[in-house]
Amino acid sequence: MGRPRTNDAAVRERLVACATEMFATRPQGSVTVRALATAAGTSTAAVYTLFQGKDGLIREVRDQAVAGLFQDLTAVPDSEDALEDLYALAVAYRHWGLEHRHLYTVLFGGAQSFVPSDRIGDRDPVRPLVAAIDRAVAAHVLAGDTTLIAVSLWVALHGLVTLELAGSLEGAAARTAFRSTVDAVLRGWATPSVFPALRPEG
Repeated sequence: MGRPRTNDAAVRERLVACATEMFATRPQGSVTVRALATAAGTSTAAVYTLFQGKDGLIREVRDQAVAGLFQDLTAVPDSEDALEDLYALAVAYRHWGLEHRHLYTVLFGGAQSFVPSDRIGDRDPVRPLVAAIDRAVAAHVLAGDTTLIAVSLWVALHGLVTLELAGSLEGAAARTAFRSTVDAVLRGWATPSVFPALRPEG
């Protein structure tokens, strides 16, 4: 009887799936190659053959998370209204985080963290957000440094999604907090002519 294959696509997918969940729910140092292999129903050799070890598997998990979030955000169409585009991107970000909780945790607070910066790659998830902010600044809807605006909006979104994933915000309260927080961030960067239209109702 021949030795089972340890480097096929199915094993690779199982390792990535198991690693995603384990790195999202446990401290990185506590996750061993043996534990990963056992969870995926394969051998430790497969981890080294396919990913050159645990660090390579972590990179693959993060790369898949980045690619998935980038794909969902770039799928949001541009419109004539840069502010509405920013709201739509915020909604897409929240939806992706809630639908991919393990990947989100790995990407933004688990095995490896994501730090927004002014060096944006072609497939960086923050690129669509920065592009919409650039258009809003060019249209004199928002005023300020694009990177600072992007970071402030991302910080708010990350906080909201993290609270939802933790169960601290749910249902109508989560939806209200989401909208009001995004409104507040955009009001903070709005130009004087646009600010009145962004004031909360009531």
